[in-house]
Amino acid sequence: MNDDYLWDKTGQPDPEIQQLEEILGTLRYQPKPLALPQKRNYFPLLAIAASLLLMLLAGGIWLRVRSRNTAPPQQAKIETPTSKPEETPEVTPKPPVNKSAFNPPLQATNRIHRKRSAPSVLPQRDREEALVAKEQLMLALRVTTQKLQLVHTKTQPNQIRNQHRVG
Repeated sequence: MNDDYLWDKTGQPDPEIQQLEEILGTLRYQPKPLALPQKRNYFPLLAIAASLLLMLLAGGIWLRVRSRNTAPPQQAKIETPTSKPEETPEVTPKPPVNKSAFNPPLQATNRIHRKRSAPSVLPQRDREEALVAKEQLMLALRVTTQKLQLVHTKTQPNQIRNQHRVG
């Protein structure tokens, strides 16, 4: 047997080695182009959609709570005098409020900057529900902010942080 054939394919091959080469030839390495599966990552899109949905839901809850804060329209009670008309107190009608062209900005300012110390129109139970809804909204916004930051960092993995100029 010639050892040169085993190392550099020079010289006379041994018949047994040729037979082994033919048998094992089917298992020989055959270069192929790299085929990666085209997998679409939907996580960032789903996270953004969930955040938007959560924000819309929180906004709807906020609007609903806000619309409950308006005072219900009140109707005047009209009592008919009974047996003694002199005991009924006299009611003086108030003059109508003059709504001129100069009044609307003042009204808008008062509506925007109303005093915080004014008593609330809401009953205690509704006020507690509003506070619970506010806390839920704030929690939802905090979670949404954290999720959006997570999505941002996941979609920007190659970003170099804390770059400083040297020199």
